Amino acid sequence: MNGLQALLNPKSIAILGASADFAKVNGRTLKYLLEKGYAGRIFPVNPKYETIGALKCYPSIAAVPGPVDLAVVALPAKFVAGALRDLGRHGVKSAVVFSSGFAETGAAGRALENEAVTAARESGLRLCGPNCLGLINAFDQVIATFGQFADGDTPPGPVGFVTQSGAFGTAIAALARRRGLGLGYFVNTGNEGDVDFVQVMRAVLDDPRIRVGAGYIEGLKNGPGLVELAEFALHQAKPLVLTKVGKTGAGERAAASHTGALAGADNVFDGVIRGHGIIRARNEEHMLDMVEVFSACKLPEGSGLGIVTQSGGAGVLMADRAEELGLKVPVLGASTQLALQQVIPGFGAAANPVDVTGQFVAEPALLREAVRIVLSDPQVHIGIVWLQLMDAYVDVLIDIFEEVRSGATKPFVVSWVAAPEQALQALRSRGIAVLRGAEPAVDAVAALVGYAEARRHWLADKAARGPLQLPRLALPGVAGPVASLAAQQLLNTCGIATAPAELAQTAEAAVVAAERLGYPVALKIESPDILHKTEAQGVRLGLRDEAAVRAAFKTVMDNARRYKPEAKLEGVIVQAMALGDVELVIGLENDPVFGVVVMVGLGGIHIEVLKDVSFREAPVTPAEAGRMLDELKGNAILDGVRGRPSVNREALTQMISAVSKFGAAAGGRLQELDLNPVLAGADTVTAVDWLVVLN
Repeated sequence: MNGLQALLNPKSIAILGASADFAKVNGRTLKYLLEKGYAGRIFPVNPKYETIGALKCYPSIAAVPGPVDLAVVALPAKFVAGALRDLGRHGVKSAVVFSSGFAETGAAGRALENEAVTAARESGLRLCGPNCLGLINAFDQVIATFGQFADGDTPPGPVGFVTQSGAFGTAIAALARRRGLGLGYFVNTGNEGDVDFVQVMRAVLDDPRIRVGAGYIEGLKNGPGLVELAEFALHQAKPLVLTKVGKTGAGERAAASHTGALAGADNVFDGVIRGHGIIRARNEEHMLDMVEVFSACKLPEGSGLGIVTQSGGAGVLMADRAEELGLKVPVLGASTQLALQQVIPGFGAAANPVDVTGQFVAEPALLREAVRIVLSDPQVHIGIVWLQLMDAYVDVLIDIFEEVRSGATKPFVVSWVAAPEQALQALRSRGIAVLRGAEPAVDAVAALVGYAEARRHWLADKAARGPLQLPRLALPGVAGPVASLAAQQLLNTCGIATAPAELAQTAEAAVVAAERLGYPVALKIESPDILHKTEAQGVRLGLRDEAAVRAAFKTVMDNARRYKPEAKLEGVIVQAMALGDVELVIGLENDPVFGVVVMVGLGGIHIEVLKDVSFREAPVTPAEAGRMLDELKGNAILDGVRGRPSVNREALTQMISAVSKFGAAAGGRLQELDLNPVLAGADTVTAVDWLVVLN
């Protein structure tokens, strides 16, 4: 289990500070282990007792006979570091530290935590916590927690749940239990002095008894680890659902580029996990909706949704929501509709959504045939069945859904509004996902379809990702903005097309450059102290003759001096005007958690106001770059509007991929990069302005 076997599945457990009072925090773990039937050896440790119940109690860990895999530490914070050293001397392999009073309390607590973590590291044991509720391995009845969740039943199931929050994580676990979702693992990582969320989730997903991972995180330190975890989960075909709050970034800073300004921690987190098949949940209920569907349904082979309902209004609501989320609600084929018309009343609807009408109450069996027929349509890849109440028909409906499931080759979900508790329990015990309403059902199905699509893309891209060659960069040795022509040369060597440009230090030189490049041209101030050229009124476009160039040279230089008198002015960049129908921004940002990330967004008002952008961890394949474009709200603009031609998507995705490789090759030396704007046309894609800033 990724080096955490002794923590998650210990064969022996010692409880430091164990109490005979099972109502106390340091007594509850022993109570649970005994009640739940933990099969391993249990060693209470407390010099106050000779025995606790039928168990011998030891005065110290040194007095415990035999090996100990896991120690539960329920001692005041000031004693924890010493206890961990004692555990190390006894050869204990792992520890769960319940104690609070560490980094969460301030500087003094942080010092105590550092001491405890150092003690654990020097002792060679893995530490969960401090300030945590501990863990449950329900398969093997390892109840190393004092949380009240363990007061109830803890049946094993296919879901592994890891949480950074103890109290909120317990609430989610309780909701999961009410739904009949068995949590094979519940782990609270607390302050993550040693073992972190990523490491625990990897170990949990490594267990073949787990089919779905779910997590709640408040902050992320290990971005590369999360990416590796996502790759592992995709390889294992185990969906990973996360609810995240808070920020992953190290704080705000003044960004020189659009990319830097827009690379908020949440934007980056969203883009990176989306690119690696992790599903993000809005809240705890949304998480559990998705977990339930992932646990019960096999992956659909497409995005076609078939809807069967006893309410026309509910069907329309679901169809609307499905299309909002990118699902298809296809009109069923003629043969499918003909078969449905033989089953449902004449006043029903057979196109999709399929309305079986109120006649369903008198003849519940017609529902079975309608669902079977809809799922048989080749355009349908997954189904939703909507109904409400039906208290008098629970047994009949359970049998119907069980029959449908046994004969279906495609997944389906039940949306049962105000369902009787008996129905919920019966369907879930049979492995049928049943959700509380129309929109939650559609949202969960969309997540299932999205994950299936992400995994197909991941498998298809596998060959392209393998030989992804990075360029060799000769980066300047100094930090700060790279001079425009030097940056252009770097970009060009990576296959990134830029508009031809020359540096001119006099008006005469600017005219010569313009004639060499060919009119019309643009003039832009060149200064390491002026990064936002337009703010300094340091740009003039569309200059068509010598007189215009001479006048623009003087204007640009004068404006720059007024804008920042102390700025070092190196002259102007004379640049050939490029053509394109759509403006985009392509950029790189060195994120403090994930490293270099690539961004693409539509330019102009879309980037300034709408912030219509997509992020990924660098590098990306051209295929993944295409999916970034598909995520943009305004992506239809790329296909041509109001008579304009569609852009050359192949050239555009190749440029995004090339920029991402530049970033991956630059690594920690890169602070940020902006190509803004990039002009995309039917034939060519060209960057007409660029900024490269190095650390």
